[in-house]
Amino acid sequence: MAAAATPAAAASSQAPGAAATAELEAGDEDSCEVRVLQSLRGKICEAKNLLPYLGPNKMRDCFCTINLDQEEVYRTQVVEKSLSPFFSEEFYFEIPRTFQYLSFYVYDKNVLQRDLRIGKVAIKKEDLCNHNGKETWFSLQPIDCNSEVQGKVHLELKLNELITENGTVCQQLVVHIKACHGLPLINGQSCDPYATVSLVGPSRNDQKKTKVKKKTSNPQFNEIFYFEVTRSSSYTKKSQFQVEEEDIEKLEIRIDLWNNGNLVQDVFLGEIKVPVNVLRNDSSHQAWYLLQPRDNGNKSSKTDDLGSLRLNICYTEDYVLPSEYYGPLKTLLLKSPEVQPISASAAYILGEICRDKNDAVLPLVRLLLHHDKLVPFVTAVAELDLKDTQDANTIFRGNSLATRCLDEMMKIVGGHYLKVTLKSILDEICESSKSCEIDPIKLKEGDNVENNKENLHYYVDKLFSTIVKSSMSCPTVMCDIFYSLRQMATQRFPNDPHVQYSAVSSFVFLRFFAVAVVSPHTFHLRPHHPDAQTIRTLTLISKTIQTLGSWGSLSKSKSSFKETFMCEFFKMFQEEGYIIAVKKFLDEISSTETKESSATSEPVHLKEGEMFKRAQGRTRIGKKNFKKRWFCLTSRELTYHKQPGSKDAIYTIPVKNILAVEKLEESSFNKKNMFQVIHTEKPLYVQANNCVEANEWIDILCRVSRCNQNRLSSFHPSAYLNGLWLCCQETSENTPGCKPCTAGVPADIQIDIDEDREAERIYSLFSLSSLKLQKMEEACGTIAVYQGPQKELDDYSNFVIEDSVTTFKTIQQIKSIIEKLDEPHETYKKKRSSSAKYGSKENPIIGKTS
Repeated sequence: MAAAATPAAAASSQAPGAAATAELEAGDEDSCEVRVLQSLRGKICEAKNLLPYLGPNKMRDCFCTINLDQEEVYRTQVVEKSLSPFFSEEFYFEIPRTFQYLSFYVYDKNVLQRDLRIGKVAIKKEDLCNHNGKETWFSLQPIDCNSEVQGKVHLELKLNELITENGTVCQQLVVHIKACHGLPLINGQSCDPYATVSLVGPSRNDQKKTKVKKKTSNPQFNEIFYFEVTRSSSYTKKSQFQVEEEDIEKLEIRIDLWNNGNLVQDVFLGEIKVPVNVLRNDSSHQAWYLLQPRDNGNKSSKTDDLGSLRLNICYTEDYVLPSEYYGPLKTLLLKSPEVQPISASAAYILGEICRDKNDAVLPLVRLLLHHDKLVPFVTAVAELDLKDTQDANTIFRGNSLATRCLDEMMKIVGGHYLKVTLKSILDEICESSKSCEIDPIKLKEGDNVENNKENLHYYVDKLFSTIVKSSMSCPTVMCDIFYSLRQMATQRFPNDPHVQYSAVSSFVFLRFFAVAVVSPHTFHLRPHHPDAQTIRTLTLISKTIQTLGSWGSLSKSKSSFKETFMCEFFKMFQEEGYIIAVKKFLDEISSTETKESSATSEPVHLKEGEMFKRAQGRTRIGKKNFKKRWFCLTSRELTYHKQPGSKDAIYTIPVKNILAVEKLEESSFNKKNMFQVIHTEKPLYVQANNCVEANEWIDILCRVSRCNQNRLSSFHPSAYLNGLWLCCQETSENTPGCKPCTAGVPADIQIDIDEDREAERIYSLFSLSSLKLQKMEEACGTIAVYQGPQKELDDYSNFVIEDSVTTFKTIQQIKSIIEKLDEPHETYKKKRSSSAKYGSKENPIIGKTS
């Protein structure tokens, strides 16, 4: 099962080497540097109206998975006893390979037997753009094992003239099944595939079979089969090398792929059907075909009866050009903090024209952060917010560009801060079964409200105490922005002595700690959305912490709770000591003193999860040699244990000893998704559960060890087995690697940013919003010409235009840069489409379906 991937986690882990890089055919030097990077983010919200059990207990224990074709890459927690399970799990991951379908499966958990698949939502890759950024209810479709297919087949057909024993002339059909690629995993392992090859017509069905290929998803069959195609009585020499029309329309070659089940039933993997009439004009035909569902794979069924699933999906595909192409765009964006007024800057204009400001905020924040320009930019846009703020009590409470930029920045740079501050306490809360309900209406039978109040007080007090003592862990960039906000708020409301605190607490308590407490999975503090009782506990804690922060900073004598029971509970915290602690904490995190969060004594917890590892020092090959272990990576060491939470590590690799982290060829152990951690002792061979998980582990291990001394420049892509390296056949175990190591990525494990990718995202956003950009340009012209009072609402009334002349100039610069970037993008797309001929491996034929 893949570890949960969230937007917050992804923000701190996305890297240049993390995603797949699709290149053109070798030899196209101009285009091969273009990186095609795919990513997926969104939310599995909830399901409803699932089919009940037929017995008296109608409820189900449900979970949901995300699959790339047939490979599971994400799994939610189990929601017990519900026919309308509420998952509320966000996900984000780089997609490291090509795929045809993105699928969401709803399962019924079964402890004793195999989990039951209730239904699925399957979306073709090319249709994903239709759902981008929208919350949509999808009807669950029935699941038929004969329709669950993936992969492609390489096939060659030929027609030869043949004289039979009785002297008649006929055609011989030669079927060469060369290879398959991308077959699915069976029970998490590569399959044992074989193919049946049939010539099918109205009165014939000649079938032949290939050999079984063991433990591979990319079998090389390379087998040839011969079929005799008879002639009708009207055959003449004129049609010597052609099958007659009436015959050719009736015959087809069918290839079925199967997984050899040995002692159990063989599993259908897909089929293709190729009409023999493809040879009408040519004596040979060669192409790649996508596997299709079987004849009965699409039985009619009432889809409404299965229920539905609410999803929010955002799929992006970025064509990242070489770095020099983005120079002018980055220069223009990075000048934004100095532009007067800030509303006339390119960065601000991007936020104005995007349909969803959140689309603009992430790449913008990451790019400005990478170049140390975020603090002055946020300061400038926050000052713009303050001009419209009339009441000090509502300071920075809106959803403006400034507050969204700050929210995103805190997610990116504050991940470690949250982990060292909150994680251990949140783990204790989520893993205990203590009830904290204090609402008399929601109390269950047998609950003791006084005990619950004590439990809640204990958690709030422990969490609050940890937060107010955590200032030395607060990242420097957060402190710098808080300092600026504090100064601006004091200038805007000079007669309010408390506004200097509320300006900071509105972010650090309300939009950072309180949100992380109530949604720990979003900030990668917990792997899944908590259960209903834990969510209620976290909500009560979050509300109290949030009020403590604002109450202490404003020195109010009364809390702002609407519920009577919360007002009563909050009286336990109305002491001067809490106010003093909050003010001291806010003073510390909004000072100009430099704080280095990475210099804390606690190691940074980076990633953990269950994977398989090959036993160290063993020579035998086999399944028994691979053991399931719980891996844990911190900034200091990589360890693995028999069970999660175990304090006794079976094996430890100090991060400083890691020399390289690379993928391992499937042929080494006939296993997919393997990688190797090369260190000062024997290489550690690890198998992840899916391609996304393998990609994430390789990425984070590469980054944390990037600056190690003695890093290798070359490695062996295969294993050392039976006295030789399988890749280069060298016999000495100490032979230098035969392949160059993958290019490294930046060493900063906290803020690792691919600035070219962020620039590409911003280019795409400007391109998609070209009509709004045009309207804004026209609005600038209208304002410049007509200086009188605005009498009615125009298109430009939705834009912030303080200086029409400067804004107009910036828009002109943006348009010029985007037009220049359009050219290489169009050139690349044309070359890509022309190089990927229909029927090639990159662009296989979508065959005949039933």
